[in-house]
Amino acid sequence: MVGGDPAQAPDALVLGDETAEIARVVVEAAPGVEKIPAAERVYAYVKAAILDRVYPGGELLTEGELAAAVGVSRTPVREALLRLEESGLVKLYPKRGALVLPVLPQEIDDVLEARELIETHAAAKVWPRRKRLVETLTARVDEMRAHRKSGDAKSFLEADRAFHEAIVDAAGNQILAKLYNSLRDRQVRMGVPGIEVQPVRMDKSITAHQEMIDALGGNSVKRFRELVVAHIDTAATDLRGTR
Repeated sequence: MVGGDPAQAPDALVLGDETAEIARVVVEAAPGVEKIPAAERVYAYVKAAILDRVYPGGELLTEGELAAAVGVSRTPVREALLRLEESGLVKLYPKRGALVLPVLPQEIDDVLEARELIETHAAAKVWPRRKRLVETLTARVDEMRAHRKSGDAKSFLEADRAFHEAIVDAAGNQILAKLYNSLRDRQVRMGVPGIEVQPVRMDKSITAHQEMIDALGGNSVKRFRELVVAHIDTAATDLRGTR
């Protein structure tokens, strides 16, 4: 294998709701792991390693090494890799394995465009019930501050994404919310390297999120939408600067 030892994947990594507990069990080898479907265990394991760059972009993973790492047969490995391919994290090559896809400039552009379309729409839709959001969003910013203090870039980005997901969810369009949530892993993977190199970006992000919360307490939906767009534009500049 070209990259790092997957057994060293840090257990501090936070994943999406669907796999967070599974990944914890796999990494810690806690009692009860055998009760979790093998394909789910492989999926969570490989996804965690990719997001944390234990398996970097360009690395070729084989079914055999993944089966050995998680302690399963090759069949569930194939099932898990198909899901990871659907998520855009790997590309399968028959009889060779799965290539971890690098983050490409076009992917960054596509994700940012999707974010702006969804979030600006949600910002307008959520305005009539904005007061209900303030408490939730304040809690997410508090989490961001805590992760900034501890220097945990991955958890910081998860709290950041949860902030925006709360706004999109509150807009009430379940199709858009599902689409937005599907971008979570790609956003985390894109954002971690830049934040680790320039942690001051976390400070800028906290300030921008607090300004959005303050705007929700005002009387201008235009101001709120402008702050959302400005924040995405800043994220675009930062991400493109890490290419």
